[in-house]
Amino acid sequence: MKPSPTGPTAEACKGAGQDEKSCSVCQAWGKPPGTSPKAAPVPGPAVTLGPDPGTASTSAAGTGPKPSEPTTAPAQQKAQSTPRQAPRQKVLVTGGGGYLGFSLGTSLARSGASVILLDLRRPQWELAPGTEFIQADVRDEEALYRAFEGVDCVFHVASYGMSGAEKLQKEQIESINVGGTKLVIDVCVRRRVPRLVYTSTVNVAFGGKPIEQGDEDSVPYFPLEKHMDHYSRTKAIADQLTLMANGTPLPGGGTLRTCVLRPPGIYGPEEQRHLPRVAGHIKKRLFLFRFGDRGTRMNWVHVQNLVRAHVLAAEALTAAKAHVASGQAYYINDGESVNLFEWMAPLFEKLGYSQPWLQVPTSWVYLTATLMEGLHLALRPLFSLPPLLTRSEVCSVAVTHTFRIAKARTQLGYEPDRFSFAEVVERYVQSTHERRRGSTARTLLLLLLGVLLLLGLLALALHFLDLQPAVSWP
Repeated sequence: MKPSPTGPTAEACKGAGQDEKSCSVCQAWGKPPGTSPKAAPVPGPAVTLGPDPGTASTSAAGTGPKPSEPTTAPAQQKAQSTPRQAPRQKVLVTGGGGYLGFSLGTSLARSGASVILLDLRRPQWELAPGTEFIQADVRDEEALYRAFEGVDCVFHVASYGMSGAEKLQKEQIESINVGGTKLVIDVCVRRRVPRLVYTSTVNVAFGGKPIEQGDEDSVPYFPLEKHMDHYSRTKAIADQLTLMANGTPLPGGGTLRTCVLRPPGIYGPEEQRHLPRVAGHIKKRLFLFRFGDRGTRMNWVHVQNLVRAHVLAAEALTAAKAHVASGQAYYINDGESVNLFEWMAPLFEKLGYSQPWLQVPTSWVYLTATLMEGLHLALRPLFSLPPLLTRSEVCSVAVTHTFRIAKARTQLGYEPDRFSFAEVVERYVQSTHERRRGSTARTLLLLLLGVLLLLGLLALALHFLDLQPAVSWP
């Protein structure tokens, strides 16, 4: 199946067991499968992220003089020749309570944008100046409609089911990843939002078969019905929905421009999903073994590199960049491929545990993961038994899947910085030690306050007894 770099093909619809007329992806926007916008030219010089002058945005208004206005005096003309400050951009980040969404919103706020973070879960970090948090479900159409008012660009980061037991919650994954994305696109159109950047995943193309240095033109979508987990399948559908929405006319004029970014696993300081989970397994001595070939490679992306890619993608959807990213997909990573167990070595070292030394056949691990998934689903009505690994996670570790970022370099100007995973681990270990020390200090403080309270009550009681009048006994 040969993919279109800008949208789904008819074969992709048939791969899901549907024809072109019944495909839900195609019906969402009434476009025939395989249709895609014309390729845009290579972008010009970099510009700052701002409202797109080539589209109709509800937050921008014309500033030029009307024909009936009188001519100004020379002094006034000179004063008016000073460049006007561009309107402050208003952006919204779904999934803004999570690690990537919050990091992206904070970066945009620091660059001068007015930022709305939308999520069901409140951020655990302090909001930056210029940032507003709205607690809402991405599946709540009314909440989205209110939040999208006057927004210039939406970054749709929210998703569900990435790892662990979450990967087995089919209905929740479907409603958020597919239903939520449909709503986001629909509200973008109704609110005349001109730009939408969707955070996808490399899993739309990877399904357990080796991929070496794949790119956007050579690697097709993995057939939907062959995905072994609901997260990858639903992200692939949402990926296609977003690309098909590109070029949708906006009410009153203008066009919705969309693009998708496909990152691998994310790491960075204060990351709350991958690193703590693996560290927990190491401390429980659950990672005494390794599996897969030592030559197996995969990509990772530091959160700062991924944030930069999002900002560049939003810029590349503007007229100033000739809409070069319009309808395009981009693989984003650190530009390096690594073996997972070798890459994780600093984590074992800093935690004080030896690296896995027992080599186990991948087939055994895969079978165990299959059994654990079945056991989790069977026992879920009674209690939760999180699987150590899922089948898709086993494949991610044991099968090479690497992707080139040449297209992002060329069209977006994306150049990843180099980061050390060892430094990230060092900060993680320090933060966990600080939390332990803080917890111990709080316990001692409460104990001290309790002792002082008891002493105070005792002193008060003795004082009260001394003030009582002497009692004469008969």
